[in-house]
Amino acid sequence: MRVLLQRVAEASVTVDGEVIGATERGLLVLICAMQGDGPNEAERLAAKIAKLRIFQDENGRMNRSVLDIGGGALVVSQFTLAADTKRGNRPGFSSAAAPEEGEKLYEHFAQALTDQGIDVAKGRFGADMKVALINDGPVTIWMDTDA
Repeated sequence: MRVLLQRVAEASVTVDGEVIGATERGLLVLICAMQGDGPNEAERLAAKIAKLRIFQDENGRMNRSVLDIGGGALVVSQFTLAADTKRGNRPGFSSAAAPEEGEKLYEHFAQALTDQGIDVAKGRFGADMKVALINDGPVTIWMDTDA
């Protein structure tokens, strides 16, 4: 699974003019299931993200996790994280999981993050979403279960 993780002051996702998910201080998690991914990758990634120390402590050091600060997460599916730009000018997405499998893993990941104790809001898989955020820092981290 691939993730683009952003530390946010707030984030929201809108579909058809309606806000369907939002979080205040915490994380925006853009996620893509890749071919060959399964529930184990989703659970491992959720556990890692829950404990990742990227929030500032009282000394201004990145020493606290989203759990430590009582933050939330907005989880948004984004198959374009699978983009292959090696050839030509149009990215290919063939390494992304098939839509049915991708949706199952997206939902499994969101539940695994909830099971870690994080308040999770979600986008809508496969929808045309508008994502708004205030990036805090900015802090943006790329994660890949294959790396």
